[in-house]
Amino acid sequence: MRRLGLPIVAVLLVAAVLGVQLAYGGASYEPLPSADPCAERTVDSQSDGIDGLTERLVLHGVDNAGCILGVSREEFVLDLAQNGQPTDDQVDALREGLLQAVGEMEEDGTMPPASELVDDALDQAELDGWLETLIRAIPDSAVDAALKTDDVLARAIEDLDLRELLSNVDDQDQLNAQVEAAVTQAVKDSLIDRVRNLL
Repeated sequence: MRRLGLPIVAVLLVAAVLGVQLAYGGASYEPLPSADPCAERTVDSQSDGIDGLTERLVLHGVDNAGCILGVSREEFVLDLAQNGQPTDDQVDALREGLLQAVGEMEEDGTMPPASELVDDALDQAELDGWLETLIRAIPDSAVDAALKTDDVLARAIEDLDLRELLSNVDDQDQLNAQVEAAVTQAVKDSLIDRVRNLL
């Protein structure tokens, strides 16, 4: 009798668990829907300086690209990964999405002034010591009056070879990392070049 009792108890417990799962919709599994790329979302960065700025810019830009194309950001990246080479529409959508993100960040006040980014750019630039010293001596107010961060970002985005960046993309993280690295370098180069012109 004891031997028969344990299997019966086990079957009853399994049936109870299944009953609870079914009662709460377990019979109709549906994956969570993709986030709406056109919906406004808050993006927090784990980094600061130029790295943090470009991280936020790229996340917003990829969302905007998905919105322009009428697909989720996940569908956008999946399509890139499956096709190998980006289409003209995908390249144009990402460029437009990044430029829109620049405008959004300027509008919502999350765009830092250029003076907050110059030291970060100089730290990784290979300049002569005296030139670096001269650039660091330029007052923040002069840097901010002469350089607008949104303008620096827009020029950097326009100069990017997005077709090359989008080829061989396998996932969202790889897309973000590749575009962030390229935008970061372009912003640093552009800042240094334009600050030199202030001397």
